[in-house]
This record gives sequence, C-alpha cells and structure tokens, in this order.
Amino acid sequence: MRPLTLALVTLLTLTASIAAAPAPTPYLWKASSVSTTITPDKPMWMAGYASRKGPFESVRQDLHAKTLALEDADGQRLVIVTLDLVGIPRSLRDAIEKHTTTKHKLPPGSLLLNASHTHSGPMIRSYKPRAKDQPEQAISSKIAAENEQQVLDDVRAYNTRLVKKITSSIDQALATLAPAQLKYSFARCGFSMNRRNPQANGSFKNSPNPDGPVDQAVPTLQIYDAEGKKLKSVLFGYACHATTMGDMTVHGDWPGYAQQYFETDHPGTVAMFMNGCSGDQNPYPRRKVDYMEKHGRAMATAIDAAIFANPVPVNGPLRALLDWTPVAYDTPPTKAELLKRQLSKDHYEKRYATFLLEDLKHNGSFAKSYPVPVQVIRFGDSLTLAAIGGEVVIDYSHRLKKELGEKNKGAIWIAGYSNDVMCYIPSKRVVKEGGYEGETSMRYVRSSIHPTTWSTAIEETLVKKVHQLNDQLRSK
Repeated sequence: MRPLTLALVTLLTLTASIAAAPAPTPYLWKASSVSTTITPDKPMWMAGYASRKGPFESVRQDLHAKTLALEDADGQRLVIVTLDLVGIPRSLRDAIEKHTTTKHKLPPGSLLLNASHTHSGPMIRSYKPRAKDQPEQAISSKIAAENEQQVLDDVRAYNTRLVKKITSSIDQALATLAPAQLKYSFARCGFSMNRRNPQANGSFKNSPNPDGPVDQAVPTLQIYDAEGKKLKSVLFGYACHATTMGDMTVHGDWPGYAQQYFETDHPGTVAMFMNGCSGDQNPYPRRKVDYMEKHGRAMATAIDAAIFANPVPVNGPLRALLDWTPVAYDTPPTKAELLKRQLSKDHYEKRYATFLLEDLKHNGSFAKSYPVPVQVIRFGDSLTLAAIGGEVVIDYSHRLKKELGEKNKGAIWIAGYSNDVMCYIPSKRVVKEGGYEGETSMRYVRSSIHPTTWSTAIEETLVKKVHQLNDQLRSK
C-alpha cells in the first residue's frame, strides 16, 4: 500500500498547490466613458428615406454620442465614438481628428468613429460640394426652392454643435481615465436577416431572404472597475440596419432601445453600439414601434448573455493604424449616355444624370477612385478590430473573420459604417449581382458624386489593405 499512499499524498499536495496559486494579475488598463445627447434642438429634415417631405414632427427618444477612451500600460490611447446618426461625413471625421491630433496628440489610427445608421435622425448633409468657384447646392428635390437656404443653415448649425459636443466628450473622457479591467465575449441575436431576395428574372428585391448570408454574432467589449467587479461600460456590435421604423419621429431605432434598456437594467453603465457589416441586413419584422422595442430588448438580453458567457481578459498593448485606401470605380458613362439617361421617366435616374453632367461640366472628368477608410486596432493578442468605411455588406465579415482568425490569436471583430459613410461597400459577388447595394443605390448618394458603380476589384482592394495593416501591427 505504500506506493499508493505516496501517490495519493503527492496528488493531494499538488492539488493544494494549484488551488493556492495566485490568479494572474489583470492587465493594467485605464478607461473612461462619456455619453452626451445630440438630439436636434428644433425640427429638422430627416436622413435615411427620400420619401420624407418635411422636418420631423416629434422626438420619441433622444439621440446620443458616446465616447470610450482607453489607455494601455505603455500610455498608448484609443478613442472610440459611437453616434446615433445615419452616417459620418468625411468632414465630421476631419474636424474631430484635427481636434484630437492637435489637443491630445492622438494619432489618426487611434480615433474610431462609428454610426448606428438610424434612419430616424437629422439630415447631416443636405448639399453636395461643387467645384471651388461654385456655390453649394441643395440636393433634395423634396425641399422647395424658397426653403433651401434655411435647410442648409439648419444642417450647418447642427453640425457645428455636433463637433463641439463630440470633442468636449472626448476631452472629458481622456481627462477622467481611471484604472480598469477589460473583458471580451460574444453571444448571438436572431432578428437580422439578409434583404437581397433573388427573383426569377435575375434581379434582387429588397425583402426578407432567410436563406441569405448573415452574421448574428453580438461581440462585446466590457469595461470593469479596477477590481473587475463593477461593469462601467460595454461596447457591443451587430450587423443589421437600423430601419425598423421610418416615421416622422426622432429615435435611435432598435440600437437606441438596446442601449436604453441595457443602461436601465444596469444603472450607471454606458452602453455603446458599434455597427457591423450591415449593408445587406435588415431587422425583421419591421414597421411597428412594438417590433423596434422588441428588437431592442432582444439585443439587450443578448448583451447580458455575452457577459454571462465566460468573458476572457483583454490584454495590451494597444496598436492601431488607419489608411484611406483608393478604391476604383468601374468605367464611367459617356456624356452621350448621360444625356439619354437625363430623359428618363424615372425621377431619380434623371436627377442622377443631371448631377453627373454638372460634375462633368465643372470638373472636366470624373473621379477614377474614392478613398475608403480602413482601420485595424489590436488589443495585444486578445482581440483584433477591423473597421471599414461605408455601408459594408456581410461578405466582408465572413471572409475577414476567417482570414484574420487564421493569422491572429484572440477574437476577431469586423465593423462597417466607420469614419466615412459615403455609400454602399459591396463585395465582388454583390457588384456582379447588381441590385440596390451593388448598383442602383449610387444614384441616391449625395455625400459625394460617384460617377458609376465600384469596380469588381473593390473587395480584394479593401481586404488586402486590412491584411497589410494587420501585418504591420503584428510586426511591431
């Protein structure tokens, strides 16, 4: 019995030793979150749906800009700003970046802006810039000529206040950094559905397609106090349009209600939504306030599930890079083709052709490419976040999760709607298929003049840039 007794004593001693071993020391972070209201202070024209014919009628829910500031053990900082707005104009990104670079010496790659894409917020760009010697021109045909100047004045005034509120929030967040622990986990939520429904004639209808690709993951970055006990804020993501409702009231749609419900359930916590690759994803069912609230409650529950589902510590160091990547357009139309299209009975096709002819007249030629922002942020080997500008379709999420996951340790998080939301960002597949996201949506875009659809090379161009930035950060 002696060998057995000796083995038992050894096992008990080893077990006691393991049980007594101290837990790993959490990585030393500093963090702070700030929320500010950005609801317009008077009725304005709304963004998101061209059918609206006047200013909003009431406010159902306040809109917010929320800032998360982080600092790693080496003093490297990151600022993430989420906005209950339809998009982010490049001019807004430039103004905020100028402030953070000048006042806080923050590198451009360490500033990330993301829009929820609610279609129930204010119009933030109601005009297109002309050539340098031309005045700004109102672009909504729904606005009567005598009201155009007032609409432009309202948008300028709102944007001026918006920049001040966001930069003030960033200042406050960076000034109140406090010791924190970061954790990551994810759950799933099921109300998103692909909206590219293939038809018998080869076209695509914007309607529920339960067989289409989706990504229903709900990634969460959780910020706790220094002891890791009290939840201070949570950044959560999802790939789904914020288009449950399209009435004449202001609200954050389902992301707004998800944040509201989670903050009510967790007093003192700031909830922030980061939009994913939602370009071809809609919430279903739609068109009832009750559905919007239910989707918000489902998402708040999913965040709780993610927090419950064994979150893992997030380590540093922080590393981030941003690049404005030229993405080529396809072959532009000729002047003769545009003159023919200008005679179309389709109002939007006619208007689009008119804008392109004006652009050709003033500038002599069409732009050959557009700079799409691509950003990669690495939290040590714990988490990699890749953020792309525009309304990115779901194919990018699937591909980049797989490809980055084969290279990197830790979790992979893919976001769209970041830093500049200029138009849809289709995959090669979607460009070839056409439909709204791949083709016809370009005629509705007025943040800049897109002379035609994207080249089929768009996917390879953007994915290649994500890999380049990721590889640069891995080598540091």
